[in-house]
Amino acid sequence: MRYLPLSDTDRSEMLATIGAASVDDLFRDVPEEARLDGPIHGLPLHASELSVERQLTALARKNLPASDAPFFLGCGAYKHHIPASVDHLIQRGEFLTAYTPYQPEIAQGTLQVLFEFQSQVARLYGCEVANASMYDGSTACWEAIGMARRVTRKTKTLISSGLHPHYVGVCKTMAKFTGDTLETAAPTLTAETDVAGLADRIDGETSAVVVQYPDILGRVADLQPLADAAHAKGALLIVVVTEPVALGLLKSPGEMGADIVVGEGQSIGVGLNFGGPYVGLFACREKHIRQMPGRIAGETIDADGKRGFVLTLSTREQHIRREKATSNICTNSGLCALAFSIHMTLLGEKGLRQLAELNHARARLAADKLAAIPGVRLINDLFFNEFTLELPVEARPAVHRMVEAGVLGGVSLGRLYPGEAGLANGLVVAVTETATDEDIDALTKALTEAVK
Repeated sequence: MRYLPLSDTDRSEMLATIGAASVDDLFRDVPEEARLDGPIHGLPLHASELSVERQLTALARKNLPASDAPFFLGCGAYKHHIPASVDHLIQRGEFLTAYTPYQPEIAQGTLQVLFEFQSQVARLYGCEVANASMYDGSTACWEAIGMARRVTRKTKTLISSGLHPHYVGVCKTMAKFTGDTLETAAPTLTAETDVAGLADRIDGETSAVVVQYPDILGRVADLQPLADAAHAKGALLIVVVTEPVALGLLKSPGEMGADIVVGEGQSIGVGLNFGGPYVGLFACREKHIRQMPGRIAGETIDADGKRGFVLTLSTREQHIRREKATSNICTNSGLCALAFSIHMTLLGEKGLRQLAELNHARARLAADKLAAIPGVRLINDLFFNEFTLELPVEARPAVHRMVEAGVLGGVSLGRLYPGEAGLANGLVVAVTETATDEDIDALTKALTEAVK
């Protein structure tokens, strides 16, 4: 039986109230070519549970799992080894069933985990405070731009050409409804980032400058001069980190003057999972804490003098009046944040540094081998575990040829930047601790054949 909560009259009255002629008007921001004009092709209108299971299983078999092939994909989602203890611990009943801890007296375990998670993120990012997580890195990036607007009361944001294009896309989508002006550009296949150029473009109308570290091509830059230039004009520096393991070796953004640091936490504790769920990280300077979105778990003392934890400064619309909310985010990625915190605790500071060193060593080995292939050029010699190659042929077909050889050999820039002719031959390769010598040799062989 279908559930029809609204009559035609109810629906007409609701549409008239919001000024829409039809339900279809509610989807006008979805491109015409992306809308369905009928049932999904290839799927029956109805089927038994057994039939659906078989069909979906057949579709799943077409995937090439990351664990079944030499894997060198990155660009914001990275394959790292996650200890089995992480999955075991997050499935304990007191964690798995815990949701929003509105009643602190019965949610001390959840609140303590969030407090420790915040402490780890703040330490990792080199900032004074962090919140209890966001949805993912891209939405955290947009929330940082919104936060900068509230702090500076200005609406122009300069976005580095090295910011992940998916992050840029999310920010552009949201800016349509806020009046923010975003100045963006596509990257170029050069060893240097656009940090110096960004600094020259900052003016008195600039709210914030957004830069990725390392950037989409894997390049690493000193951000202190950019921070100084931004602060001289009354703007904030927002740094986006898509690979948190990199901060085991690199100087933290906070140490280089960043005002807000955001990013993706997937690398630590969270698997690839075909793109989600992931966990957004968000930290800032303490003086801006009241403009930070999401929520914060704080430490306190109860009536008996014992250490305890509570939600504090929860400036989201579930807690305060909507017009005063800093964000419309209604929850956090609690389970993923728990996985992040457990994995980070197991690593410790020494373990994180060792993991980062291993990542860089593996990437350095692969980069040297791949750069020796005739016609292949390594564009950035300074990188962490991800670097960009310029191939003598278009990268996207080369990636497909490597897949046919059983190797997931990287992400083509032609896929990320369709229509940008100057990037068509660019290939971004990520090498983590999971890549063996045999995997790197297989990649080298596959790419050698693919560029012929």
